Amino acid sequence: IVESPLVGVVYLAAGPDKPAFVNVGDQVQKGQTLIIIEAMKVMNEVPAPKSGVVTEILVENEEMVEFGKGLVRIK
Repeated sequence: IVESPLVGVVYLAAGPDKPAFVNVGDQVQKGQTLIIIEAMKVMNEVPAPKSGVVTEILVENEEMVEFGKGLVRIK
């Protein structure tokens, strides 16, 4: 499980009219952006810690998250 490195608002895409960074079933590479967390008006990319397949997205778009909250499950 990829956990939130900070407190902020989650965005699953770069913008409202943009496709999601990842979807369930997607193959991801280490370092690939999974989501963005906005904290104090700064957009922080959350990279994949390893390569694998996204099996679950544990947050909703624009959800407020705390430090350590599970964001994405990679198998």
